[in-house]
Amino acid sequence: MNRTERLYAMVEELRAVSPRPRSARWLAERFGVSTRTIERDLSALQQSGVPVYAEPGRSGGYVVDKDHTLPPLTITPAEAAALAVALHGLSGTPFAADAHSALYKVFAVMPQRERQAARELAARVRLAVRPARPSVLPHTLREALSTHRLLHLRYADPQGEVTDRTVEPLGFLGGDAWYLIGWCRLDSAVRGFRLDLVREARALEETAEPRPVDLSELGTLGRNFVALDELYSFA
Repeated sequence: MNRTERLYAMVEELRAVSPRPRSARWLAERFGVSTRTIERDLSALQQSGVPVYAEPGRSGGYVVDKDHTLPPLTITPAEAAALAVALHGLSGTPFAADAHSALYKVFAVMPQRERQAARELAARVRLAVRPARPSVLPHTLREALSTHRLLHLRYADPQGEVTDRTVEPLGFLGGDAWYLIGWCRLDSAVRGFRLDLVREARALEETAEPRPVDLSELGTLGRNFVALDELYSFA
């Protein structure tokens, strides 16, 4: 059993016995590895967003929050591979890290046979990878949008001129390029900021109530977009 298979199996094991805990020593014996390896695995699961937590005490151990995990899914191997292909397209967007975490959770609760078939299919798919340095920028923008916090941006226009702006984030436009839509206090108007032209972004403590978004104010940039909740049901 390789590490990826072990991580999936650990989630299934913890979910099956939840809310009872399993100790790191018990898990180490179950999966034939050291206690230190199990602790590293559990840390990796937590960092990926899996709701695993430790219960202290002599009878304590590790528990997965059953209410915040999925039961085994009847998703097909082709559907799982399709999700992976689609989510790869989010690289460099405000949702890249969340997409990786969501896909990991889906794989973690697939039955073993379907998961293995999905892995074999995925091994036969090749995707172009654009080299890019890791950046916290997308996460900073998304968190500011979610919490209604203002942003301080250093933004370079297409001609290379850099300006400092205070922006009330209003939303994102996604396509060939991704844009942050916001009320720019420098221009006193709605503006679109290409993410690849944002040099720095820092969330401020000040918050602002969301303004109505009128994409027509953006001219040609605001055309031919549809809201995500109109494409997919979030009910």
